[in-house]
Amino acid sequence: QVQLVESGGGLVQAGGSLRLSCAASGRTFSSYKMGWYRQAPGKEREFVAAINWSTDSTYYADSLKGRFTISRDNAKNTVYLKMNSLKPADTAIYSCNYYSYAYGRNYWGPGTQVTVSS
Repeated sequence: QVQLVESGGGLVQAGGSLRLSCAASGRTFSSYKMGWYRQAPGKEREFVAAINWSTDSTYYADSLKGRFTISRDNAKNTVYLKMNSLKPADTAIYSCNYYSYAYGRNYWGPGTQVTVSS
């Protein structure tokens, strides 16, 4: 089992920045990626960004490229999401995701609320 703990959410004014963190612990896999999804009230969960832990390849939702940056700290087994120029439309619960390529299995964190005020 993989445990994910997120932090860094909160309330920010439009135009501001936040950095989310997600630390993974427990079972580890040899090939996996970690990333972020978000779900706004009344909307479907959507992909935000991900990073392949082996190759360091990064992936972003097209609409968020240039404002959001995903990065990692191998030693801490932690993934970060730096969000700049935040908009009220970015308000959502942001959930950390861990995906094992070998088993095709997803693990999810409990989520952290990000609220952007206008």
